[in-house]
Amino acid sequence: MKLVTRAQLGWPASAAPTQTSTKGVKIHYDGVPVSVQLLDDHDLCLAKWKRIRVDHLANKTENYSDIAYNYGACPHGYLLEGRGLGRRSGANGNQDLNRAHYAIMGLVGSEGLTKPTDAMLGAIRDGIELLRDHGAGGEIKGHRDGLATDCPGKHLYAWVKKGAPRPDGPAPEPEPGPRPVIDVSKVAAAALHDPAEPGTPVSYTGVRTVEKALVAEGLLAATLADGHFGSATVEAYADWQRRCGFTGDDANGIPGFVSLEKLGREHGFDVRP
Repeated sequence: MKLVTRAQLGWPASAAPTQTSTKGVKIHYDGVPVSVQLLDDHDLCLAKWKRIRVDHLANKTENYSDIAYNYGACPHGYLLEGRGLGRRSGANGNQDLNRAHYAIMGLVGSEGLTKPTDAMLGAIRDGIELLRDHGAGGEIKGHRDGLATDCPGKHLYAWVKKGAPRPDGPAPEPEPGPRPVIDVSKVAAAALHDPAEPGTPVSYTGVRTVEKALVAEGLLAATLADGHFGSATVEAYADWQRRCGFTGDDANGIPGFVSLEKLGREHGFDVRP
């Protein structure tokens, strides 16, 4: 099992109500379009999971105490901790349904990325077994079982109706490649000179690596990570500089060595002056 914990996500202990047993587990999806870019970039999966929690906490109608799901599962086979073990779900529709089942969400949606990978199904199965070891009963259902909804989508629901079998064999782990090395002077030049128009040639390929890290930090929308260090990326990088403690002209969105090196330490790239 490849588990990403709340601590690794930078989240505090869940404030969701305690519940030590249920009839089983219900499976969910996002219900909105999900970018296929998640298939190529695990950092985008983490950013998506963090964004779901932000959206849930901001939902005053539902008044969530935390992200609604006990766990999520990404296309790369990672189980992402949400409310976690021993916590009542907030995802199943009402208090009675939430008391009946814990909740696991597959990071697929209504458009774009709609079909779960075998690695995602394996991670959901990991979550089911983990919850069964800690109070969940044997039922495995879809969100639509008991509530009028399309969730968890046709592909996930077809798998649930088959009994949620574990895919044959684990997905092979990719071999780690060399860490990218980013030239701070070239990134700074891109931030100062990249054109605003889409479709223009990328000025420096390392910009994509920086943008990917900003997306993972929740500072830049994935749709704006296009390899151009344009105004949206400058604004996102200024937010990163302020997060690093810089103020005034030192948080102008033009990368410097100290802030870029810190971003690299967090997201797997090195920096040269």
